[in-house]
Amino acid sequence: MHFKRRYILVFSFFAAFLVYLLVHYAILILGSDQPPPLRQIPSLPERGSILDRNGRYLALQIRFADVSVWRPSINDVDLLANEIAVIIDMTPDEIRKRISDSESNFLYLRRQIDDATARRLTSLLQEKKIRGVMVQPIVGRVYPERNLASQVVGFVGDRNNGLEGIEFAFNNVLSGMDSEGRGSHVVLTIDTYVQHILQQVSAKTMEETKAEAVIFVAMDPRSGEILGSASLPDYDPNNIRASDPNTRMNRPVIWAFEPGSTFKVFSIAALMDTGAINRNTTFFCNGIYTPSRGTPINCLGRHGNVTAREIIISSCNAGAAYASDNISSSAFYQMLSNFGFGIRTGAGSPGETAGYFVPSSAWSERSKPTIAFGQEIAVSAYQILQATSAIANNGVLVPPKIVSKIVSADGRTETEWQGEPSRRIISAETARALRSYMADTASTGAMGSRAGVQDMSLGVKTGTAQIIDPVTRRYSETDFIASCVAFLPSEEPTLILYIAVIKPQGVIFGSRIAAPAIREAAESLIDYLGIPRGRNPQIDHPPTVNIPAGRLPAVETRIPDFTGLAKRTLLPLLMRSDLNVEIRGDGWVRRQYPRPGTPVENGMTIILELE
Repeated sequence: MHFKRRYILVFSFFAAFLVYLLVHYAILILGSDQPPPLRQIPSLPERGSILDRNGRYLALQIRFADVSVWRPSINDVDLLANEIAVIIDMTPDEIRKRISDSESNFLYLRRQIDDATARRLTSLLQEKKIRGVMVQPIVGRVYPERNLASQVVGFVGDRNNGLEGIEFAFNNVLSGMDSEGRGSHVVLTIDTYVQHILQQVSAKTMEETKAEAVIFVAMDPRSGEILGSASLPDYDPNNIRASDPNTRMNRPVIWAFEPGSTFKVFSIAALMDTGAINRNTTFFCNGIYTPSRGTPINCLGRHGNVTAREIIISSCNAGAAYASDNISSSAFYQMLSNFGFGIRTGAGSPGETAGYFVPSSAWSERSKPTIAFGQEIAVSAYQILQATSAIANNGVLVPPKIVSKIVSADGRTETEWQGEPSRRIISAETARALRSYMADTASTGAMGSRAGVQDMSLGVKTGTAQIIDPVTRRYSETDFIASCVAFLPSEEPTLILYIAVIKPQGVIFGSRIAAPAIREAAESLIDYLGIPRGRNPQIDHPPTVNIPAGRLPAVETRIPDFTGLAKRTLLPLLMRSDLNVEIRGDGWVRRQYPRPGTPVENGMTIILELE
């Protein structure tokens, strides 16, 4: 009996609930004049920002609002349309048509209007007693620098969760899930000015060569900090719908490719460091490498007798192949693995590739000599930077990193981001020898001479690699990758640059199209990063200086010299719509970038540092 009463009670409850639902939806269908309840936003913590190394915002959260209409509540559609049209940037006719054509009682008029506009609209609705319009506050993500480093930064989805890039990799940190509170800020190693230069040069190179894509990266070899990481084509994360997987691809991290002759730097270093060859070991190149078994390998020239130095300077494939005969496959594989090939760098970006480098047990008779000059191995741009750091740092490999630190929402706590540990992989003597060879490669008449910068010593190696046709599974006769890696100054490098031009049309050689791009970027970055030139050494100066009163010089076809001008004199520059001007510090101009005399381009960035 007791069980029967309980059964009747439960049944009655569900029956009543069902009746309630039927009545509720009947009212909605028949047209109630009451609007539906607003969609509630999950009470998520405020998402932290993403900033560059100088504190410039690359991603930040701001308040938006959605403007919607509940048709049964509208008391005067003409009043509604005429009054709110200007505020939400629509015409009255557009609003009336949207309302009349809607098949639903509920519809959105505008999505994601800014907070100030939402406040104005709310006040107007109250003042004019306009019914049927709802302003629903939401939060959204904004990317102030638009395309700049967009593949590195990534983007969020509708629920403010990271979907790609740093937004995805550090979603828990940015969202506050790890701290059970407001999201922390992620500070990158990227410098927006360096990034701007790399993207600017990449765009120019891509246009001139009609290339399919361009990769351009910069790293400080001493710390492993990635200063710039460009990948074109790119996209604007503020407008995801206009992008596609190709424009969103973070090529420097996730794309693996055969490096070609730039790889000779690391294979020769491996051979020298193991004692398989030395500075004076000689090989004869008659234009072809003939193995004991297997198919002969062609060289681009007949170089005659070559040592390790000539193999690098002349980019001799046959010499590199013959040199590899002096080492066992297992020892060669181990040394190249020590350089980080076949292993993810752990730089901090998601989706990183390990490349393609199979163990020596799976090599064919042809594998060792072809790997020696950059075939039958696939690498990422970050792996090239990492391996080059060992040459730059006297044998100590410093892994790259893209994140500098995590800063708490209140700014009181900073946690340095720890990348992978540094390690010695070759001797300082071997590293110095390779730096010397690469510096000779940048000299007049050598393969990398087009990368040379006046009054600055560079170490350079260019490369031109074939691309495997996915249909035939053979090397394409038309598709190539032109590349160049460089560090400067060659004696004690503080900057590594690497560019890869993917599928250029016409001229395909790295020495012809990649090396000049290195020079152009280096010319701007040397002064900005404070790397002393031979013609402009750093010198001591007296403690007092004379400050000229001066007037603001005209900025017309070329950048003038702003040195010595006071901050107040510079303020009119901020009103220019055709230039982006950053004034850093107080006092008088001590440094400027670009240098005086640089041609003026629409939209270019001018940085003025004051002391």
